[in-house]
Amino acid sequence: MTRFALTVEFDGRPFMGWQRQDHGPSVQQAIEDAAFAVTGERTAVHAAGRTDAGVHGAAMRAHLDIEKPITAFRLSEALNARLRPNPVAILACEEVPGDWHARFSCLGRAYEYRIVNRRAPLTWEKGLAWQVAQPLDAAAMHEAAQLLVGRHDFTTFRSAHCQSASPLKSLDVLSVARFGDRVSVVAEARSFLHHQVRSMVGCLALVGLGRWSIADMADALAAADRTRLGLNAPPDGLFFMRARYPD
Repeated sequence: MTRFALTVEFDGRPFMGWQRQDHGPSVQQAIEDAAFAVTGERTAVHAAGRTDAGVHGAAMRAHLDIEKPITAFRLSEALNARLRPNPVAILACEEVPGDWHARFSCLGRAYEYRIVNRRAPLTWEKGLAWQVAQPLDAAAMHEAAQLLVGRHDFTTFRSAHCQSASPLKSLDVLSVARFGDRVSVVAEARSFLHHQVRSMVGCLALVGLGRWSIADMADALAAADRTRLGLNAPPDGLFFMRARYPD
């Protein structure tokens, strides 16, 4: 039995999310079905994190175990051939020790949320970014974001369906920067609650629009109450960017 680590890129628009679902297609199912077609083995694919329906992956890390003798290069080539026409690609594949785990060995995860701040409608980026037509104050958004950095009770920014045992999380980075008509929000932490990034981005957008003050953001965090959430951003602009592991 050989364990292979995968780096996976995917467009989340056709999928119900990463995790296998009974009510629709998933990225996990697409890779597991491709692996079965290549090896004849039913194997589970474990990922560094789960993503919601419509959320994308720039470099999701995952692993699977294969009994059939095969090199990492041949496996990645065969998986990519079998994954077509799904918008999923294996960017890298390597053998790893049997105790390496895409989820449990992970020390940190990074997401980027992409906003297009313009009045003109989206064309090729539709479904790949959140369009906000009104001007956003990215500097105010960044200032408000710093209130959320550190260890907090993130209940306000947590989905009612979140399965995490605790709402306490340590947020290492939450930065907002403007690049022309693009506003990028980067979040880094060891782990996140369900909908945490989208909920934080939604409230930051309210600050950027002038509908919330920085004090409103502080109050929402301190309330630890989901009903105090101002806005949950859509999944379109959210990308899983990278996972960090021990050297």
